[in-house]
Amino acid sequence: MDVVKHKAKKQSNKKYLMTGAALLCVSILGWVALKPDGERKIQRNDIVTAQVQRGTLQAEITGFGVLRSNSQKLITARYPATIDEVVLKPGARVTPESVILRMSNPEMEQELERSLMALSKEEANLKRLALDNKRELLTESSKLSELRAEYKKLALKKAAETELVEKGIVSRLSYNTTVLEYEQLQESIDIQENRMAQLKLVHEQAYAIQEGQMEQQKAQHQAIQDRVNRLTVKAGMSGILQRSPVELGQSVIAGQELALVGSEDDLVGLIKVSQSQAERVQIGQAATVKIRNDQVAAKVQRITPEVQDGMVEVEVAFVAELSSSARPELSVDAKIFTKALENTLYIERPVNVRTQSTQTLFKLDDSGDAAYRAQVTFGEDAGRYLQITSGAKLGDIFILSDMASFKESKTIGIIN
Repeated sequence: MDVVKHKAKKQSNKKYLMTGAALLCVSILGWVALKPDGERKIQRNDIVTAQVQRGTLQAEITGFGVLRSNSQKLITARYPATIDEVVLKPGARVTPESVILRMSNPEMEQELERSLMALSKEEANLKRLALDNKRELLTESSKLSELRAEYKKLALKKAAETELVEKGIVSRLSYNTTVLEYEQLQESIDIQENRMAQLKLVHEQAYAIQEGQMEQQKAQHQAIQDRVNRLTVKAGMSGILQRSPVELGQSVIAGQELALVGSEDDLVGLIKVSQSQAERVQIGQAATVKIRNDQVAAKVQRITPEVQDGMVEVEVAFVAELSSSARPELSVDAKIFTKALENTLYIERPVNVRTQSTQTLFKLDDSGDAAYRAQVTFGEDAGRYLQITSGAKLGDIFILSDMASFKESKTIGIIN
């Protein structure tokens, strides 16, 4: 009896099934590959849209920077010294007499001691000269007094002998001798008075010379004293100690920075803007500076001509009173208003879109259930908004979200 074998038939059926499955997979992959762009979907909640508007737009440039004292004083070391004491640290409020640092220089201190000794010597010499002059003048004055006393005696004798000689009581010889002595004494008095007058002049000149030497030494001593006094570093103005890049025990050389003091109330903003936008900035333009939570009005007063790291520094002066939170070196953000754009189209800023460029955005159709690619040209920057110069009309709605994952799609569907 023959036995019927089904094994070959089962293998044949299995082969057909596998072939069919493979063809089905290829068909599905092909359908996915050839799927039209319009079939790609995105949830409405996953996108942000905005409508094109028309109106006045304030073009602006954003920047960042710091507040800087309009009045600053840089304090440097005039002589080599060592930091003995750091009295104040950056951030401290100071007055002109506030001591910031105390320094020492042994050589200058020794020089001060030597000059003080020299000054004391000159002062002693001047006092000694004054005493010697006084003593000499007293001696000469005593001589003059003696001569005058003798002169008075001879004057009386001469007067008496004048009467007696006429009567023959006193001889003519004795009388003539008295007259001669009287006249000689008169000459001696005149000579002594002249001597004293000349002596006073000599004393005055000698004293003036000695006093001049003392004053010269005093000036030298004061100069050295001033140098030593400068080892005590004072602020020299009212404000804030902004910087003091030295430490206790550090040795400094002449010309090295010790401290920077700046005014606390008279502040300006130093704002950095990109080189590409700097050409739109002009002196006198209005600006606002964000100082912590405050927006303060300002205006451009200076533009630096040089470029550093692709940035240009713009100085703005404040036209409104600053709050108590404003301090030198505080980081701030700023907006500079370049011009007003009248009756222009604009839209909220889309993601990754630059000013003065043409970009591809997805524009919603009239139904709002689909969006298609559109070329839009943007103009000026207005902070939250961008000017549209072409590629859109009033009322058009665009997707603002990042659509980089749909860069190959011409259209997309929007589902709720």
